[in-house]
Formats: sequence, C-alpha cells, structure tokens
Amino acid sequence: MTDHEEPAVLPEAVVEQYLERIGAGRPDRADAGALRELHLRHLLTVPFENLSLHLGEDVVLDEKALVDKVTVARRGGFCYELNTAFAALLRALGYRVELLQARVFGPDGRVGIPYDHMALLVETEDGGRWLADVGFGDHSHHPLAFDERGEQADPSGVFLIQEVPGAAGDLDVVRDGKPRYRLEPRPRALADFEAGAWYHRTSPESHFTRGVICSLLTEDGRVSIGGRKLYRTVAGERTERELGTDEELREAYRELFGIVLDALPVVREAEKRNP
Repeated sequence: MTDHEEPAVLPEAVVEQYLERIGAGRPDRADAGALRELHLRHLLTVPFENLSLHLGEDVVLDEKALVDKVTVARRGGFCYELNTAFAALLRALGYRVELLQARVFGPDGRVGIPYDHMALLVETEDGGRWLADVGFGDHSHHPLAFDERGEQADPSGVFLIQEVPGAAGDLDVVRDGKPRYRLEPRPRALADFEAGAWYHRTSPESHFTRGVICSLLTEDGRVSIGGRKLYRTVAGERTERELGTDEELREAYRELFGIVLDALPVVREAEKRNP
C-alpha cells in the first residue's frame, strides 16, 4: 500500500509479552474476527493517558520504546504511542498496517493541526480493510469497516465514515452525528508524526498539556482520572469523586490502571492558562 520502508517485525518473545499484557491469545489467522478481539482487549487493558507529559518523561516516537512502554512498563499513552505499538503487534501477527494522519474536530467544529491524531488502516487475510484506533480515548470499541459508507453500529454509538466534498479523498469519522476527526487516507511513516507529537507535548494550546488524563474502557462503562477527580461511567450513568490525598490518587492509579507511580504528575502553571 505504500513505498516507504516497512518497520521491523517484533521478536516472538515480545509478541507473547504483548498478548499477555492485553489478555489475548495468539490468533490462528490474521482475520477480521481476531482483529476485533485484539482491538477490544487493547482498549480494556491499556489506558489512554498523558502522564509522561506531566512526569517529566520524554515521548519518543520509536517503535521499540513504545512497545516497551506498553509491555514492560505496563503503561498506556496517547494516540501516537498506543497506535504505533498496536500496529507493531498487528504486523507481527500477519496483518498489513498503515499509519494514517487525522485532524481532530474541536468544540467549535474546526479541525486541528495536521498530524493531530494517528489512526490505523488494517488489511486482513480475509480481504477486509478496517479503521483501527486504540488511541482516541472514548471511541469505537471495534474496528470500523474502512470502505463502508453507511451507518456502523458499535457499543459506543453509531459511526459513519463519510467522504468530505472537495477534499481530495479525505474522510470524516462521525459518531452519533458528531464529527470526531478528519482522516487523510494516504499512508504515512512514523517520522511524519514528529511535529504533531511535539506540539501536543509542548504547546499550551494543546489540551494534553493543560491537564492530566488517564482513562480506560471497562466491561460496563469507563473509568477515568482527570486531575484529582475519579470519574466512573456504568451503564450510561456517570459519577465523580475527589481524590483528596496523594495516597488516594496513587492507589487509584495502581488499582484501576495498574500504574505504579513514585511521583505524581504535576501540571505546570504555564500549561494551565488558556492561550
């Protein structure tokens, strides 16, 4: 699908470690059913989080480092990290995967910067093409049929992938009537996302630098920490609770996300200010 150099395939021991991390067995075939299961297991076990930005940790767009972050450090990440790691796992299991760039729609309805987001185009052995995305937080639980232009039902809502008039093949990914991001179907290399990743880890205009988030899909809803608040959604009902002490906060990270922190993330004052 592309003329750029293919990344190296993960060693077998790393593949097994990754599958253990997400609680998935090795699929017999690289087909759509297995992709669906791997996608869901990833969302249930690897949190969407930006802790590195507020712990003084660098975010390096290197495939091995990102896979190690998920498997060895047992951490999560945001889109560039999670989808890069998941792509590496899928390739090692026999899928063909391309990185796609997208621009996220803001609350004002405008799209963000180029390379605002990374998603994956996955080709399966049974001839399907799927939009996989384990790095967008609260999004589709299952991969979306990339070439389908009708409604696609998912446990998290009804999705549409629709063509953008006059946009040279761009596609809007829409959930419950609201556009989520604008996708460019041209395959990209990991290095292409460096500027977007730099922006999101440094700019005061990025929502990632303004606050701490850690969020995970659960069997009955979602659990998240935002700052010092714990949010739970169960069967559509959302509750929140203040985590008053540092120990309460550490325990929540440990018990709910499996993240053990020596130091707690701190948002710098300059990052909190609105631009």
